[in-house]
Amino acid sequence: MEKAAVKSEGLVIPLIDFSKFLNGNPEQRKETANAILNGFQTAGFVYLKGLPFTSEYRQSIFDTSAKYFRLPMETKMSHCWTTAAANRGYSAPGREKTTNLTDASDVEKLRQGNPDLKESLEIGREGEPDHPNQWPKEEGELVDFKATMTKFHDECKGLHMEVMRAIAIGIGLDEHYFDGFTDVGDNTLRLLHYPEVRKDIFTINPGQVRAGAHSDYGSITLLFQDMRGGLQVQSPNGTFVDATPIENTCVVNAGDLLARWSNDTIKSTIHRVVEPPSGDADVYPARYSIAYFCNPNFKSYIDTIPGTYAVETDKKYQGINSGVYLEQRLAATY
Repeated sequence: MEKAAVKSEGLVIPLIDFSKFLNGNPEQRKETANAILNGFQTAGFVYLKGLPFTSEYRQSIFDTSAKYFRLPMETKMSHCWTTAAANRGYSAPGREKTTNLTDASDVEKLRQGNPDLKESLEIGREGEPDHPNQWPKEEGELVDFKATMTKFHDECKGLHMEVMRAIAIGIGLDEHYFDGFTDVGDNTLRLLHYPEVRKDIFTINPGQVRAGAHSDYGSITLLFQDMRGGLQVQSPNGTFVDATPIENTCVVNAGDLLARWSNDTIKSTIHRVVEPPSGDADVYPARYSIAYFCNPNFKSYIDTIPGTYAVETDKKYQGINSGVYLEQRLAATY
């Protein structure tokens, strides 16, 4: 029985040793797959440990990310995020407003009142001629930045495919069912920096958050957090519960497209980043996280997964093209 990483307000997020799926015998792989699927079906979130990343390697990625965000604003603004179709480049504080609202005017009102206190760099897969990545110049501290992040993007793609194999086994499908939907790697590596902020900002503006309440859009998200805290997940009764960082784990949540794909048997749960647990200082230190947003290949047609419905009339959604769906969702938040 896996222990819980989070257990509060009716929300139970399991902590699962993924090495038992990657390296275990058939019984261990099946047991781990069932635990992952159950976590997605009940909470929409799991914590995974036993990943193929050493703590030293993980820290090196965070260190490289921090070096990027130390660049002058003028430099970062030279390779900005442009369009939802591209979804690559730098996004300055206040540019994106994470929300589940879809009307552009409603999002703008929310952005003006409570801008998200974060900046980010979006990195897509290399080799996309119509939408090349917006890389910073490799000089000073950023020598080998592109090679480092391209390698990590590819490694996270591999982890995405393995988690989807676990979901397939949990549902009772062939473990390679999703391979043809995930092999291109149309995913986004997002480096995130939440700058240090005075505590009284949250007192002066009670609605202020570092990232607004939202669900993710794609299949799953791999989230690597530092130890600062602030991530919260919505419980079944509507309250928000701290998803406290656990060293050398990855928080994995299901996205809206996977919920749709699974006929809503898998949950896409709302979450946010808020004022972190309080300390004695007047200023909250910077927080860094790295999110890898996983999607079905953009050319894939997403129709209800076998095993999640009994007869055709049980399907809740019509099929949809993955890329079209994701572009529509992204366009609303920028």
